[in-house]
Amino acid sequence: MKEFQKLVDIVASLRHPETGCPWDIEQSSQSLVPNFIEELHEAVEAIEDKDDTALKEELGDLMLHIVFQARIAEEEGKFDMVTVLDAIAEKLIRRHPHVFGETDVDGANAVKMNWERIKKQEKKDRISVLEGIPRSLPALIYAQRSQEKAASVGFDWPDLPPILEKLDEERQELDSALQNADPQSIREEIGDMLFTLVNLARKLNIDSEAALKETSKKFHHRFQYIEEHYRKNGEDIHEASLAELDEIWNLAKKER
Repeated sequence: MKEFQKLVDIVASLRHPETGCPWDIEQSSQSLVPNFIEELHEAVEAIEDKDDTALKEELGDLMLHIVFQARIAEEEGKFDMVTVLDAIAEKLIRRHPHVFGETDVDGANAVKMNWERIKKQEKKDRISVLEGIPRSLPALIYAQRSQEKAASVGFDWPDLPPILEKLDEERQELDSALQNADPQSIREEIGDMLFTLVNLARKLNIDSEAALKETSKKFHHRFQYIEEHYRKNGEDIHEASLAELDEIWNLAKKER
């Protein structure tokens, strides 16, 4: 597309050592990482807010970073945008044999498992199917991706009852750790409960990260309702009792 080529040309001009922008010329792959991450989070926020105008802008910002990184790599003789695009196109074809080949799959879950099998065949240097998951991922996403990869080789409960039983088991173990006042055990059992909840969400095709974020957002709205109540009445929220706060919270639940 000519629009994409226009962006590539603009970035090349910005990086020109004689006529380019001093700031853009100074940047490296590493120096751009914080901005790259920030733009990604802004795009995610636009998606969550269903803000199409913002999303259009943020996708453009992300595209800029991708082109920028490819340009720096080209200048350093590593690769260029053409090889980046060729590589992803070839990967998509390889990993969708049910679309571009003659493989038969039954449903989205089968597609995901087949994708992981193909990926493991391609990454022959990896010892474990769990390799390749970025350690910097948010914990809930990290847990879900770990479970998905394990499931790709059949290490997965077939249905919900065993997961619910496991959740009850973890709750009992947490109760025991609390009774023993063992901080390390309490920490471990809470982690086990969270991991099991992620597994439950995964089996229900629910994104646990998104679900928790929605609940946190709901909490923000309701708590801000309480704060607004006390501001309107000229009262100090810090002097309110828990029972009083809980009463206003219940009002917030009805209105929001």
